[in-house]
Amino acid sequence: MNDWTHIIISSVLFAVTLFTITKIGGKKQLAELSFFEYVSGITIGSIAGEVIMGLDGNFFHGVLAIGIFGTFTYLHDLLGIKSKKFRDFFEGKATVIIKDGKVMEDNLKKEKYTIDELNSLLRQKNVFKTADVEFAVLEPKGDLSVLLKKELLPLTAKDINLPVAAEKETYTVIMDGNVLHDQLSSAGKNKGWLDIELANLGVTLDNVFIGQVDSYGKLFIDTYDDQIQVPTPKPRKLLLAMLNKCQADLELFALATESSSTKEMYNKNAKKLKEAINKVQPFLRE
Repeated sequence: MNDWTHIIISSVLFAVTLFTITKIGGKKQLAELSFFEYVSGITIGSIAGEVIMGLDGNFFHGVLAIGIFGTFTYLHDLLGIKSKKFRDFFEGKATVIIKDGKVMEDNLKKEKYTIDELNSLLRQKNVFKTADVEFAVLEPKGDLSVLLKKELLPLTAKDINLPVAAEKETYTVIMDGNVLHDQLSSAGKNKGWLDIELANLGVTLDNVFIGQVDSYGKLFIDTYDDQIQVPTPKPRKLLLAMLNKCQADLELFALATESSSTKEMYNKNAKKLKEAINKVQPFLRE
């Protein structure tokens, strides 16, 4: 076997082997690595490179070695799922770095981090003062999880008891100018509806790069021609505005009339409409 043939065959063989091992290991292998996975990955890569370019070596021995290390990695993940003590030993524990705005210096030294490195991690979380941090934890894989103090957290709908509609999955119904019929059906739509929506937007199917239907059934598209300005339909916002106008008109009618019974009728219906608006407003807000 000449050198070129050896390199080609061994490269293909190891590519298949590494792909198989990574596939068995799952998506976790593609995320940030633990200490054990880091060491195992370096070793597997070194073995593969040495056997591929080591023209006098036996590449089947290399496959066996990679298989052994891949098995160790798989067993490590399997035991880690079953045993917390095993996880803590091999992957480490989370370490509290900041508590109540105060840096825990002993824990920082234990993890071999400097204050400059801590400040860098905080800036990556858009935090520029340690005094703003209620709690910060250094995760086993090196990420810093930060909880700001309550008064610095963004206001949410829950904080003001504002009801909001549940958000559902967005379906991609057009890709590269082709209709994805399965996704269109999952969104509860059909080809006829899609044709009408595209016509309303003034675009043709073959000019659509991607089209998506949100949880409210609205179609959003991006065209190949970036010069085309696609109008964004806002029927829900228009409906909400119309309901608010009707409710305001009823109140004005009540103020304008001299009849007490008519005034009572207008006020009563204005109140009912206001209650209805409050219920449907989360679904009509753009």
